[in-house]
Amino acid sequence: MASSNYPKGLAKREEILTAALAIVAERGYNRATIRELAEAAGLSKTGLLHHFGTKEELFAEILRRRDVVDEAQIERATSAGLDPKISDLPRLSSGVPGLVQLYTRFSAEATDPEHTAHDFFRERYERARERSRAVLEKFRAEGRLPASVDPEQAATALVALLDGLQIQWLYDSSIDMAAEVAFFLAQLGLDSPASE
Repeated sequence: MASSNYPKGLAKREEILTAALAIVAERGYNRATIRELAEAAGLSKTGLLHHFGTKEELFAEILRRRDVVDEAQIERATSAGLDPKISDLPRLSSGVPGLVQLYTRFSAEATDPEHTAHDFFRERYERARERSRAVLEKFRAEGRLPASVDPEQAATALVALLDGLQIQWLYDSSIDMAAEVAFFLAQLGLDSPASE
């Protein structure tokens, strides 16, 4: 990474990521130019790339930031006494189509071990499967998930479903991703799937 670790450099990176996240969420990967992202942060293209090295590194950091924002949103809801549901996850995505486009594109490209975002996606998938497995095991402990359902396998299928739904939704925004997730949970035998 090109930027220094000094507080001023870190603060500028945060400013760039905040601006870039908003622009990419609205315009998408293909239509968000480095020049536009640099101008939004009050920098030249060279100045912007000083902080991230390459366009790919910048976009990988935008995806990391997206995860931080999503996790903070879920944490705020939990702290406020709300109980976020698995079927709520697609609602976060549907509000930021440009980020969905960036995510789906980079997740495919990053299967190449040399890709800037390869480690990010590998670790992200591991975390997503682990979180999903933990939720499903909690449901089992509560007596809501049938003993015939393996939480680890179901978690892998759920993560694949979420990614696959995002790709289909980019082609056809009439797909109700939350309803599809609720349907999947019902197939697992969870009671009251609409409330999950």
